[in-house]
Parts: sequence; C-alpha cells; structure tokens
Amino acid sequence: MARKDDITGRSSLNGYRSSKANNKTKHRFHLNLQRRRFYIPEEGRWVTLKVSAKTLRTINKKGITAVLKEAKEKGTLLKEV
Repeated sequence: MARKDDITGRSSLNGYRSSKANNKTKHRFHLNLQRRRFYIPEEGRWVTLKVSAKTLRTINKKGITAVLKEAKEKGTLLKEV
C-alpha cells in the first residue's frame, strides 16, 4: 500500500536532517495521511479514502463532491470513486 493521497496523488518527499554540527542524514518527510469515510449525497453512499490533512481541510471548505470533481478533471484521482 503506497503512502499516497487518494485524491491529490501527493506522496512523500526526500530531504536531509541537519545536526548542530551540520552533519546530513537522509530522511523522508511523510504526509499526514488519514483514513476517512465520506458520504456522497448524489450517489447516496459512503466511500473510504486515504487523504492528507491538507486535503481534509480542502474537503471541509469546498465539499467532497467539488473536490472529487476537480480531481477527476485534473486526472489526479488515484482511487476510482
């Protein structure tokens, strides 16, 4: 199971941790992924999606149907809803 956002398709980033002595060690910055159930009133059903906290805020602001519609238009929707 990939650590990707089902709606936006975003995934982890690579980078370095820097110590006080400026030693660099490789590090992965993971998304804050949450598994949430959303009710889609047009279809009258629940869907379970793995979304990041940022995407969750966007869903709260715009609504699940608007966010899913935008993702389908952009082609970033990973899980068919």
